[in-house]
Amino acid sequence: MKISNETKVGILASFAIAIFIIGYNFLKGNDVFTQEKDFYAIYDKVDGLTVSKPVLVNGYQIGRVAALTLQQNGKILANFKIAPKYDIPKNTIARLESTDLLGSKAVVFDLGNSTAYAADGDTLNSNIQANILDQMEPVQKKAQILISRLDSVLVSVNNILNPNFQKNIESSFNSIAGTLQTLESTSKTVDGMVTVQSKRIDNILANAESISANLKNNNEQITGILTNFNKVSDEIAKANFKQTLENANQAVADLQTAINKVNKGNGSLALLLNDDKLYNNLNNASHNLDKLMIDLRANPKRYVSFSVFGGKKD
Repeated sequence: MKISNETKVGILASFAIAIFIIGYNFLKGNDVFTQEKDFYAIYDKVDGLTVSKPVLVNGYQIGRVAALTLQQNGKILANFKIAPKYDIPKNTIARLESTDLLGSKAVVFDLGNSTAYAADGDTLNSNIQANILDQMEPVQKKAQILISRLDSVLVSVNNILNPNFQKNIESSFNSIAGTLQTLESTSKTVDGMVTVQSKRIDNILANAESISANLKNNNEQITGILTNFNKVSDEIAKANFKQTLENANQAVADLQTAINKVNKGNGSLALLLNDDKLYNNLNNASHNLDKLMIDLRANPKRYVSFSVFGGKKD
């Protein structure tokens, strides 16, 4: 039997159409050869969620989003195609979750703990997680505040680190370096002095040790000297100071009596001190004696004359 060319073209076209349909459904995420379970969830908004987005459980894909339908009340009905080998508890929550910073979303099943499983066509509870950008908004605000404060700090630091301040810091470090060098030189000098004078120090310590040893060895003699000194001080303390003081008082009284007599004009000493005539006579005698001595010097022959041949005396 001979097949015509038209029949061949028709069969080929049918295969092409079937392959196109299968490929189109495959690209949409529909598996033509398997019977999947249908589940539904209702959302207020589905920003970033599109058909063929994955349905995940703990990061593992168990299905896909098959359709999104706008309801009359403004809510969105999402249809999920889940592989038939997975059982979904009735209290599972179909949660929308952001998958990147661009706002794309996926459906994450938070499996419940119910022992009853959802049947094909059931509607699951829904929940929407905030966008990653919405979650990062508080962090962004804090980061902006932190950056502004950091900018203020940097401005302050920049104002502090002006050329004059830098020069002052450099001068301070130079001064510190000079001080450290001076301290190092001083320490070297002290080390040298200690090294040079170490023998003297050793001798001084040896002499001090010798003195302390002598004091220790002569402890008994020192004790005896101190005992004798105590005895002498006791004897001096026991001396008759009272009689001595009485004798001194008596002598002072006698002296005062003599002075009183002189003041009253009694006795030769009082006359000598108080009689003006005696003073004048003595003064005149002294004056006449002075004249006599002057005349004796001027005319010695008047008072002394002698002759070798025994001549007449005037």
